[in-house]
Amino acid sequence: MTPTPSRPAATVDRLDAAHWAAGHLPAEVAGLAARPDTLAPGSPAKVGVLDLAFAVRGGRTELVERYQKTPLQIMRPLWIDPLRPDAAHVYLMATGGGIAQADRYRIDVRCGPGTRVHLTTQAATKVFRMEQDYASQLVHLTADDGAYLEYLPDPLIPFAGSRFHQRTTVTAAPGATVVLAETLTAGRLARGERHDYRVLTTDLEITRPDGTPLAVDTLRLTPGADRAAVTGPAVLAGHDHLATLYAVSGLRPAAEIADTLYRALDGTGLRYGVSTLPEDSGAWLRLLEDSPVRTAAALDAAWRAVRLLLTGLPAPAPRKT
Repeated sequence: MTPTPSRPAATVDRLDAAHWAAGHLPAEVAGLAARPDTLAPGSPAKVGVLDLAFAVRGGRTELVERYQKTPLQIMRPLWIDPLRPDAAHVYLMATGGGIAQADRYRIDVRCGPGTRVHLTTQAATKVFRMEQDYASQLVHLTADDGAYLEYLPDPLIPFAGSRFHQRTTVTAAPGATVVLAETLTAGRLARGERHDYRVLTTDLEITRPDGTPLAVDTLRLTPGADRAAVTGPAVLAGHDHLATLYAVSGLRPAAEIADTLYRALDGTGLRYGVSTLPEDSGAWLRLLEDSPVRTAAALDAAWRAVRLLLTGLPAPAPRKT
């Protein structure tokens, strides 16, 4: 019998506030919580839920469980990699065009043993201006033994006045591979908005199933009147884009993964750094840049290089317009 992916507790009510609420909030966001005079948190249009589970069926990765509540949704998976026709490619979509005040999103993706899943978004995630309350997005990714999961969303763009918290948690079995990327921008640069958001906070945590931590990455951006709080050293250092890529895998030694990431961008003139993760579990890369084109190209080059190293196969051509 083909094993199925780990499942949430049967008692979980996906529409209950305990499921989609952010839980522990950073103080910078919690202090803004308020009941807005527009639709409140928990209203039908304000809660987006996406729960996906994948398993190997008939020699390829299939979507075996799906729950979706607008504004979050997907279309059917695609099998578009000619070199790995067993890999499922899924595009995450939001029907509202962006995240508004009092929106609460939650995404759960469970990848069973031996699955191959590539997740990306249809477009950049836009976070609109907010006068009251805040918005949040929770992302929970689980990769069981032998799974190969890529989560490569498009950039997050905080509009002027936006208030947003995102928490991403990854549970990777010792025999799993997870490649995850995030890109944050300073705002709607074409409109001249740079760090005009009210607050932007993100938490990323990668652990083993037993709770052993592999990576914790916390970001707190509150520009206020003093832009140096987000543009100074150790933050964005005056740049418009902050991009990060994590490669958690036991398929190759961590030092070799780190060397591959480094060589992928060596000689480009970009400002970046690479380091290994604990327990010989992989490596990560962080990049600062001003051009969205160069940022996207650099992340793509790093992803393709590490994918070739870990699988021995080149990545397919992108399917986005």
